[in-house]
Amino acid sequence: ILSACLVATVAGPSTANEVLKGKKLAQTHCARCHVVGDFNPHGGISSTPSLQLIVNALKDWKERYNTFYKRPPHPAVIKVEGIKKPNDLPYNAAPITLTRKDIQNITAYAETLKKK
Repeated sequence: ILSACLVATVAGPSTANEVLKGKKLAQTHCARCHVVGDFNPHGGISSTPSLQLIVNALKDWKERYNTFYKRPPHPAVIKVEGIKKPNDLPYNAAPITLTRKDIQNITAYAETLKKK
């Protein structure tokens, strides 16, 4: 449903506070599976792209970040407040609950990983 689709584009440049919050969220939650900047350069799961690879290799990276919670395997562990889960399957672990603002902050942090 289009109304359930989160389009979390940041209007204007992100603030340092948003980037810092996004970095902390990425380190806390995303680093379980992904390499997150310099935080865990030897971490992540080998089949999972690093956050910086996604930002630098994919033209649609912002859209992917803004909708990652609906892209497999994320629906099995991510819950976004106010957004219906894209399937009726149970979570395979205690869900990570994020807000729309959390997703905006993670995207703001990811943008700092883009090579200039």
